[in-house]
Amino acid sequence: MPFSSLGLPEPITRGVRAAGYSIPTPIQARAIPLILPGHDLVAAAQTGSGKTAAFLLPILARLLHGPRALRALILVPTRELAAQVEECAHDYSKYAEVSTGAVYGGVPIGPQERMLRHEGVDLLVATPGRLLDLHGRHSVSLDEVEVLVLDEADRMVDMGFAPDLQRILKLLPTKRQTLMFSATMPPELNRVAKEALRNPQRIDLAPPSRPVESIEQTFYPVPRHLKVDLLHEILEQSQDRSALVFTRTKHGADRLYRQLKTRGHRVGVMHGDRSQGQRERALGDFKRGRVEVLVATDIASRGIDVDDITHVINYDVPRTPEDYVHRIGRTGRMNAAGDALTLVSHEEEKDAKAIERFLGRRIPTETVPGFDYGRRAEKVSHASHGGPERAGAERDSGRRGGRGAHGAVHRSSDHEGARSASGTHAGPGAIVPSGPSHGRRRRVNAPDRRNRRKM
Repeated sequence: MPFSSLGLPEPITRGVRAAGYSIPTPIQARAIPLILPGHDLVAAAQTGSGKTAAFLLPILARLLHGPRALRALILVPTRELAAQVEECAHDYSKYAEVSTGAVYGGVPIGPQERMLRHEGVDLLVATPGRLLDLHGRHSVSLDEVEVLVLDEADRMVDMGFAPDLQRILKLLPTKRQTLMFSATMPPELNRVAKEALRNPQRIDLAPPSRPVESIEQTFYPVPRHLKVDLLHEILEQSQDRSALVFTRTKHGADRLYRQLKTRGHRVGVMHGDRSQGQRERALGDFKRGRVEVLVATDIASRGIDVDDITHVINYDVPRTPEDYVHRIGRTGRMNAAGDALTLVSHEEEKDAKAIERFLGRRIPTETVPGFDYGRRAEKVSHASHGGPERAGAERDSGRRGGRGAHGAVHRSSDHEGARSASGTHAGPGAIVPSGPSHGRRRRVNAPDRRNRRKM
């Protein structure tokens, strides 16, 4: 079924076609007909399902008519997601008279104030803290908001934004349409939903936190002091290379970045201690292929949509299975092929087994042929294995704002893909750092698996 069959007006469907999309994903096909007539909606849909277009397209259709004012507000948990959603709005509204903007921290608040006061927007994407800051400065009025979207709502709650959401809800008109999109529904989010929504329609397309079937998952047992050497070898063997590498800590990310750069890799780094400009440049270079490897903390595990990531590599095993699922979901978009590799030291076996229990399957283990697993450590070359990374759960307490050029007004592609339930059961076995490979064998470089679609 084409987008034109969903009841969207011609300027919006034309914008969708120009962005290269013709067939809606399941969440789009179900959500758009409910949103267009004005229903409140709670949608459980995983990141990568196309949910951004599911709420943007009917909102843009609504904004084609009516007064020029801030009528649609989209709240998101991170700066990067705010920029991404606004970019989607820019692409889809190419043929529509709709102005959009984004505000989030890490850039000066002044340009955002001028944008809102003097230029105005019909649709605003914002992180909660920066929005409250701007409202406190009397730079933005929420009196005319007709539609509120809570995107990645579970993530906002996880990051401690529930009090900010409560404050924002009190500033909005009671007569409005509210849309909530979330991968999960924790108890605190249910409380927010009860307060924010009126008789909502419900869509549940999110399986219980399972990766898509097209992602091939593998554990690589390795002594901790050889992790960086093994990662280097894996990257060297990967031919179609676009790798997102996760560490637990910001210090570990910086250290691994330096180590890989010294070894000749085109690499960038992204975490919460980097300035907003540095984060935007790193992500932009990765998207454009200027760097082949992006080292990041969990700040990049949710809401970052980059086409054609071939490998997600967990340099450090994530502390929770949920974090694992979100990390590896950066590849395998729209059921395209993707590889998720996890380097597992002896000290991390417990966390690795917790992931297997959570998924209800064994993840096959592999060794890299020719790699010397018995080599002693001459220098400790692994990244820091300190406490859990907190950058991905940074509190947006009003010091976030702007998009790129400080929240400049744009007209506003959703490159998210569908996700499905977990793959098939794999082989047995304990994780043995220097032992033989278990489960199915495969080459690290499997370029013939890269049959990717663009949405």
